[in-house]
Amino acid sequence: MAVARVGDDLWFEDSEEARTPLRVVAPTPLRQGVPVSRRRAARARMLRRRRRFMLGVAAVVTLVVLAWPGHAFGGVIGAGVLSDQGADNTLGAGQVYVVQPGDSVRSIAQLVNAENPAAARRALVAELHSSVVVPGEHVLIP
Repeated sequence: MAVARVGDDLWFEDSEEARTPLRVVAPTPLRQGVPVSRRRAARARMLRRRRRFMLGVAAVVTLVVLAWPGHAFGGVIGAGVLSDQGADNTLGAGQVYVVQPGDSVRSIAQLVNAENPAAARRALVAELHSSVVVPGEHVLIP
């Protein structure tokens, strides 16, 4: 576009508005619609909803983890044996046994060697340096 004449008015040759001066237009408001206070209140409500949702998700995940069977995480199964060893009914050397309420050295020796529990009992007493076991104690089977 080429300028044809410069003076009080500005004219353009090649445009449709040829020979019409430029004019100042009244400014339009930048934003019309919802007031800022309402938008801020809506944002605050959305933030509260998101926080409540995330708190609910965290609560559900916590409940699922707590309800999951303990042996799935390497815990102790009902017989006082660690979960990796739970498939066997007998205890072998090097395994760890968690003493349950009502257990004694004799009952543990019976689990270790059902054919000769006396020999297993002697080995357990030698390993523990005692003939008394306490519930919750971890016993390494000799």
